[in-house]
Amino acid sequence: MAKRGKQYRAVLEKIDREHAYEPQEAVKLLKETAFAKFDETVELQIRTSLDTRHADQQLRGTIVLPHGLGKTQRVLVFADGEAARIAGEAGADHVGSDDLVKQIEGGWLEFEVALATKEMMGKVGRLGRVLGPRGLMPNPRTNTVVEGENLPKAIRDAKQGRVEFRTDRTSLIHVPIGKVSFPEEALLENLSTLVGAIVREKPAGAKGQFIRTLTLTSTMGPGIKLDPQPTLSLSTEAGV
Repeated sequence: MAKRGKQYRAVLEKIDREHAYEPQEAVKLLKETAFAKFDETVELQIRTSLDTRHADQQLRGTIVLPHGLGKTQRVLVFADGEAARIAGEAGADHVGSDDLVKQIEGGWLEFEVALATKEMMGKVGRLGRVLGPRGLMPNPRTNTVVEGENLPKAIRDAKQGRVEFRTDRTSLIHVPIGKVSFPEEALLENLSTLVGAIVREKPAGAKGQFIRTLTLTSTMGPGIKLDPQPTLSLSTEAGV
């Protein structure tokens, strides 16, 4: 393991690594122990019991966080004709068809979200090897393949804080929920919204305890364990 710096070791002493904190305690502690000179991203990490080798245990979805992510994401839209006009007027950062496909094949990836109309997926499909591993491939399951008239809402949601959640090969979920500078209430509401969405998307093939552990962390800081029961009940209390 790489040697940690003095600041990291100092904040680590303030965290009980064996204790599972209630959400309010964890968020307060995370803000108190953030030490980077930049506004760190806050991330939720969830370990699940899913076996992603099985089709009925795949988990993937999207959610618009009520308080966003603290940054405006660059949105690319694969569209032509009238749909391209709509996307441009709706504020998409990049709009195109074959030209964008060629740019991306050449290594250009200066965007955080990619949307596509259904008609464009035949052309976009060949970018799967490039966009897929980066989580950028448009997919109906994540509401990133849309009808032309629905582009304005999709673009607005993407810019304001739409995030995708999915299990990786080790059955973990990693999702940003905001910035350290956010008020505690905003981070808690984003957290409850995300947890509620993940619980609703529980795969039919899930066995045993679906969510095993939850950890809150910042870009530079150590992880803070969350107590599962009060964390999962957050979304219920908030009416999510």
